[in-house]
Amino acid sequence: MIQSMTGFGKASLQLPTKKITVEIKSLNSKGLDLNTRMPSVFREMELGLRNQISQRLERGKIDFSLYIEVTGEETTSKINVPIVKGYINQMKAVIPNADETELMKMAVRMPDALKTERDEIDPNEWKQIQTVIDEALNNIATFRKDEGASLDKEFQLRIANIKRLMDEAVSYDAERVETVKTRLRTALDELKATVDENRFEQELIFYLEKYDITEEKVRLGNHLKYFIETVNGNEANGRKLGFITQEMGREINTMGSKSNHTEMQKLVVMMKDELEKIKEQVLNVL
Repeated sequence: MIQSMTGFGKASLQLPTKKITVEIKSLNSKGLDLNTRMPSVFREMELGLRNQISQRLERGKIDFSLYIEVTGEETTSKINVPIVKGYINQMKAVIPNADETELMKMAVRMPDALKTERDEIDPNEWKQIQTVIDEALNNIATFRKDEGASLDKEFQLRIANIKRLMDEAVSYDAERVETVKTRLRTALDELKATVDENRFEQELIFYLEKYDITEEKVRLGNHLKYFIETVNGNEANGRKLGFITQEMGREINTMGSKSNHTEMQKLVVMMKDELEKIKEQVLNVL
């Protein structure tokens, strides 16, 4: 079963003093384009996290976000007491009778009045974060599979349409041959020229062979069958499906150039339209 590269997964966990939320978004891309956003304290875990995400999601433009929301009284910002006292003393020297509260408000706004103490990663906390990441990855994988099922239905419909249009185009083949024969015979009659009937038949056969679409029909039919087999396969196959659509396009274009028949040409245009819709969706396949 195919999977889509488009997906979204989210998971969260409430700890005693903080809430952990992980969001993963994915769009189509030729390769893996991974962007991560997380608090700086967890940056040392980024390499392993990237490997984990790439193994699970394989391809796509992926945005990974880890949010830590402090819900308790815990904080990493502390008042730099010596600095704040120094600012207050300096301002008192300038304004001796200033209100103490106002001086404090001014002092805490000054540079270096607050200092941030760098946290170390708590191994137990990271294990809990990892469970949230795993859950978000599972959720986006489920999303991708559901989207893949929708793509599968779309492909089945479009391939069936191309097969139907191809068969309808081929049904005009006998009529087309007779039309060509009649047109050539009429042209000769208008010239009032005497021709060797055997030579005429030979030239006619040679002429019609150039417009024969039997090989294109067979190859296109094989490509349609191979496309469905690939869709139903177990491996990631977006690139392969893209290659198959290119081959399908070649056969349809050749049929169009050889058709030399108004109704057949209309059907070829309709086949091209169906194929373009397939190509658009193939870009989303993992």
